[in-house]
Amino acid sequence: MAELTLDSVTKLFNEGGSDEVVAVDDVSMAIEDGEFLVLVGPSGCGKSTTLRMIAGLETVTAGDIRLGERTINDMPPADRDIAMVFQSYALYPHMTVRENMSFGLEESTEMPDDEIQSTVEDAAAMMDIEELLDRKPSELSGGQQQRVALGRAIVRDPAAFLMDEPLSNLDAKLRATMRTELQRIQDDLGVTTVYVTHDQTEAMTMGDRIAVLDDGVLQQVGTPLECYHTPSNRFVAGFIGEPSMNFFPTTRNGDELSGERFSYSLPEGVAAELGDATDVTVGIRPEDVEFAADADATGDYEFECVVDVVEPVGESNNVYLRFADAPEGETFIATISGMRTVSSGDRVVAAIPPDAIHLFDDRTGEALKNRSLDDVEGVTPT
Repeated sequence: MAELTLDSVTKLFNEGGSDEVVAVDDVSMAIEDGEFLVLVGPSGCGKSTTLRMIAGLETVTAGDIRLGERTINDMPPADRDIAMVFQSYALYPHMTVRENMSFGLEESTEMPDDEIQSTVEDAAAMMDIEELLDRKPSELSGGQQQRVALGRAIVRDPAAFLMDEPLSNLDAKLRATMRTELQRIQDDLGVTTVYVTHDQTEAMTMGDRIAVLDDGVLQQVGTPLECYHTPSNRFVAGFIGEPSMNFFPTTRNGDELSGERFSYSLPEGVAAELGDATDVTVGIRPEDVEFAADADATGDYEFECVVDVVEPVGESNNVYLRFADAPEGETFIATISGMRTVSSGDRVVAAIPPDAIHLFDDRTGEALKNRSLDDVEGVTPT
């Protein structure tokens, strides 16, 4: 077990050429010993390239990668004491499950055969695949193959695990089950783990911390709660959360924000937090948009709206709204209880409460104000 550190790591493809590509740009972060860190971002943001540099499958253009006290930039992959789980599982089709799981130990260690078999059987028991040990990959389901791939990594007893979208080939229900299993296994083993995904739901539910990448640049590292409620910039705010945060561009005039469809009076003291920013985007999570009880907008933060589309998703409804004077298609989203009935064409009053808004500088995307985490409720263990 060891801390994994990335120190100003950069990766260039076609370095020095006219078509040079900066895939990873000066990324620095420290993954603590035993921590489960999720690298998340859109396709092409550099997360898999970062993982491959840690594994030794890509060279580092600049910067250092350290595992514990060792700088591992120039070490071959086999010497890094790292195990990787791939999206494609990468099982040997001609070998049984037992042979797949034991192959790495046979090739890279001097462990006696009986100890190898004992180690494989222990890992198989942990993964609940003991009855599959004599089958070949073609005889297994996708979920079973994924468990074998994880078991093969576990028997290595590495200092760190790297996982590159290992659940993306599974159906939705099995993916949810395996998310829970992976968390349990990682808790049991206490191994430093870096997990890559483009799925922000996986990131929110699995990671001790999340590292958000965009276009090769690290945007924020924080707990799921921090990235969701106190995003460092508009990109993080829009990427983390489903449905995504609503954004309303405005122009600031003193304590007043004026948008194309509405005006918004800043609460006392908030204007001082905005510095000299004049072009400000108001952000609000869909679940923070409230439906007022009265049919008329009477408050400073209430707006007459028309329901455009309703998406029932069981426990909640995603309601697409447009301001009363907005054209069709110009919508924002409110998430309300699934037990509340609302239909397309209904006229409602939506409230955007000032204690739940986020404010971003239009020029830089930087967060100027986020909602406070002071009101987060904790659960006292019994």
